[in-house]
Amino acid sequence: MSREPSATETALLIIAHGSRECAANGDVHYLAQDLLKRGPYVTVEPSFLELTGPTIHQAAEACIKKGARNIILLPYFLSAGVHVRRDLTAAQRELSKRYCDVRFLLAEPLGRHPLLAEIVLERARLTADRPA
Repeated sequence: MSREPSATETALLIIAHGSRECAANGDVHYLAQDLLKRGPYVTVEPSFLELTGPTIHQAAEACIKKGARNIILLPYFLSAGVHVRRDLTAAQRELSKRYCDVRFLLAEPLGRHPLLAEIVLERARLTADRPA
């Protein structure tokens, strides 16, 4: 008998592009820690598509080791370009085949979310308020 995983069995796996700049990757690690504090998730793991680690597969394994039965793949991308539609969809399929008892769900990228416009306006306001 199949059942839906509970919130305590659900993990977030944040997927960013990856950078050779440690500070850029650090933002994703910071976000993962912050989201873990805020949400009901068993874990929140950062991962990167390329250029650095942990990889998506490594982060998925970390989620499973911490008890996740339901893993939300959360693209930390602004738009649904090639990486989201092709690469992350392929990763979702590969993970689903490898771990058939775990459900992998691919979320939409940040894109057109209304709160993103608020963030952009806040950044612009803060910049305009700075002394020259």
